[in-house]
Amino acid sequence: MNGETKITALVLGATGGIGGAIARKLLARGWRIRALNRDAAKASKNEPAFEWLQGDAMNAGDVLKAAEGVGLIVHAVNPPGYRDWERLVLPMLDNTIAAARVAGARIVLPGNVYNFGPDALQSPTEESPQHPLTKKGAIRVEMEKRLKAASQSGTGAIVVRAGDFFGPGATANSWFSSGLVTPGKPVGTIKNPGRRGIGHQWTYLPDMAETITQLIERADQLPPFAVYHMDGFWDADGMQMAEAIKRVAGGKAKIGRFPWWLVPLAAPFVPLMREINEMRYLWKVPLRMNNAKLVAELSKEPQTPIDEAVRASLVALGCLPEAHRDTAAAFIGHTLQKAP
Repeated sequence: MNGETKITALVLGATGGIGGAIARKLLARGWRIRALNRDAAKASKNEPAFEWLQGDAMNAGDVLKAAEGVGLIVHAVNPPGYRDWERLVLPMLDNTIAAARVAGARIVLPGNVYNFGPDALQSPTEESPQHPLTKKGAIRVEMEKRLKAASQSGTGAIVVRAGDFFGPGATANSWFSSGLVTPGKPVGTIKNPGRRGIGHQWTYLPDMAETITQLIERADQLPPFAVYHMDGFWDADGMQMAEAIKRVAGGKAKIGRFPWWLVPLAAPFVPLMREINEMRYLWKVPLRMNNAKLVAELSKEPQTPIDEAVRASLVALGCLPEAHRDTAAAFIGHTLQKAP
């Protein structure tokens, strides 16, 4: 693989939260970023530093053409609007694997905790048994199986599993933006889906992008199929994320309960509610993926202080108007000074 190939990455899903974050991290490290999009002209206006190609990740020919001469393919793409997810996700990954095989490229897959069902130990490792009970979880497991099979025939892969995403660019149906706060509105009541005393694992998107980028930079030292867990932000008692939002928003917001009673009633009619209902077990079980393997590889996991991460997330969602940011910063400073 020549130097030019190593420095060019194809990012599928570059307009998404995690795909865009990884692309920007790689760009800052000197990589050339090529991105495939169904409206390349529109996408290029938002990220002019990327090389945009017109095409669709669901079209094998488009992906194959876009992958010419690259040494890395970041597979962070989802079907438009997450429609037909269970029907389209695996064919899309197959397109990536086929293109990577021809190009001689390594594949990167941002993963999540869905691989593990409610029977998982509280601190599963990368090798722990996976018994997902949800459709999304089963598909995630199958995606990794296909990548592992590809790695055994010469197409290397890096998979990083992480908790619930939050941060600038996170999808509109993330728990942070669709549960805890309301995008575009100041923080009044924080609807906490967690149970007091039950821990929950979160991941700040820029931290995941930095973690993945550091692993990419060490790719030649990694095994052909390299899987790692992030710790992210561990909300040990189910209240720390809500408390952080309250601090950053100025300290006056109320912390209420997420209306779980509404979810099963709406699930038959609202696809998002069906998915929320399926994943509810993650709010009942303190499932904290063990990051010891990642720390052994990188020495430490990139972690942004929680208040800084929450502030950036609220600003991106339009929940922290400019006029309130100084107040929020002052409140955080006062709180930290009082802390033991």
